[in-house]
Amino acid sequence: MEEQKMRVIQEYVPGKQLTLAHVIANPDPVLYTKLGIEERSAIGILTLTPTETAIIAADIATKAADVGIGYLDRFTGSLVLTGEVAAVEMAIAAVNVFLLEKLKFSTAPITRS
Repeated sequence: MEEQKMRVIQEYVPGKQLTLAHVIANPDPVLYTKLGIEERSAIGILTLTPTETAIIAADIATKAADVGIGYLDRFTGSLVLTGEVAAVEMAIAAVNVFLLEKLKFSTAPITRS
């Protein structure tokens, strides 16, 4: 008897949402090496859909606080910010407010480790 293979089809349906807003304060230096980004006091991580929103978020973040863009991918909606802890938190908060109030997105609470 022939074994049946199960086929799984995944469908990606983007919403208007910020799904992750996290600050890593004083990360282990190995993270900077692995990510290939400049070492600072904090790393901020955002994940957004639709994915192109990462571009808007990067613009808002860099205008709101003294942060750098460590990584931006408009195809996955990933944005990594670097800077001082307070600046990264301020930048992420500004992104949250803009997306919620201006673009009517669902936003995520800012978490920290």
